Amino acid sequence: MRFYCLAAVTAVFISLAGLASAFEIEDRKVYTATPELAVLRVISTADLNVFDPILRAFQAENPGLTIDYTVTGTSDLMQAIHVENAVFDLAISSAMDLQTKLANDGFAQDLKTPGVADLPSWANWRDQLVAFTQEPAVLVVSDAFFGPQESPRNRDELIALLRENPDRFQGRIGTYDVRRSGFGYLMATQDSRNSEAFWRLMEVMGRLDAQLYCCSGEMIRDVASGKLALAYNVLGSYAASQLTTTKGFRIIEMNDYVNVMLRTVLIPVNAENRPHALAMVEFLSGLKNRPDLVAASGLPAIDTSVFQANTALRPIRFGPGLLVFLDQLKRQKFLQNWESSLFQE
Repeated sequence: MRFYCLAAVTAVFISLAGLASAFEIEDRKVYTATPELAVLRVISTADLNVFDPILRAFQAENPGLTIDYTVTGTSDLMQAIHVENAVFDLAISSAMDLQTKLANDGFAQDLKTPGVADLPSWANWRDQLVAFTQEPAVLVVSDAFFGPQESPRNRDELIALLRENPDRFQGRIGTYDVRRSGFGYLMATQDSRNSEAFWRLMEVMGRLDAQLYCCSGEMIRDVASGKLALAYNVLGSYAASQLTTTKGFRIIEMNDYVNVMLRTVLIPVNAENRPHALAMVEFLSGLKNRPDLVAASGLPAIDTSVFQANTALRPIRFGPGLLVFLDQLKRQKFLQNWESSLFQE
């Protein structure tokens, strides 16, 4: 699997109307049907290697359907739909806040289906934006630095461990550069809402010369190699996938709370193939019933039983609260506080 960072979302913060450049295409594949009876155009932030088994399975259930799958970054997806009015039948993204803004600003159609109706209320925003995966932010620790029973179990323990062992962890901590990573920014703002421990943790990391990254994959590789002792707020689905082929690290879901990002799908208002778009939404909504595709893609399906079994897991909720930190002044203030914590003189 190719790991990638969620692109920074500065486009929203400065003024969507003022953006002029075309959105950037990172990858594209056309799954051609013979004979071709219809075309489904998808724009997505999910890598081809991740989504390929899902696309092939859906195409197998829909003979004659060609799927045109375009991969881009989160801010580029926003640019394409919100500014350029690019024509796609589905928009799939990990940036819950930007997807919520698209729906809130009138760029999404209703997508009621039986499968959507069966989703929990927290996975559905006004029947215009639905979640089909639940992916936790986790702590990844190096086997070279931590014994089997030594890993911190919550943020208070992590803060205490770092404070008591500055020489051991100096320059050996990784986290997102939230100025560059949309996912990192989303997780950091959610952390700040959940617990005051977040700012104490950032201050400790700053004193220990934390290494900043754009992407989960780079952090995971550096932890596995022993270059880093730990990495904070790594996307758990990527870490779990990497663990199947790479040794040297462990995944810790903290017991105070675990933010869970929801990967979402919407149908743009200018979609040209609504019937197949709705069918794909229904297919994704039922991902829980396809363990083969969950295993092949590495994307955990929506499953309420997981949250019942572990009350520390907290799905990030849809709603106006997700839009708060997209405000330019709110973002500027948040980044100033973050930089003051990380870059101490």
